[in-house]
Amino acid sequence: MITHAHSVTINVRDLDEAVSFYVDVLGWEKRQDSNEAGMRWLTVAPPGASTAFALSLNDTPNVSFTMGCGISLITDDIDGDVALFEQKGVRVKAAPETMPWGDRATWFSDPFGNEFFLVQPAS
Repeated sequence: MITHAHSVTINVRDLDEAVSFYVDVLGWEKRQDSNEAGMRWLTVAPPGASTAFALSLNDTPNVSFTMGCGISLITDDIDGDVALFEQKGVRVKAAPETMPWGDRATWFSDPFGNEFFLVQPAS
């Protein structure tokens, strides 16, 4: 049986810029960073998370990797996270709003156009 996801790949233009965003701006941990045989394996994750995000270099010109994949992140303080994100220059799509199913949510983007759905579950 599958027990959990190991990693989700996020395509970026620049690995070091991506680490700076995910670690320095969002406060995530850098889990792995190795470079063997010319291939860099780099993962980041929210502190304590079991699933990591593999940052993959997008070196294919004029290709958008934002379609076909949705990534949702759970928070216990959406207003605090959004305020902090905005202070740090993160593109937040809109103020958090209550979804029809009761959770509060919004979307934010990384510097590469990858969009994330940020959710605070209803109590």
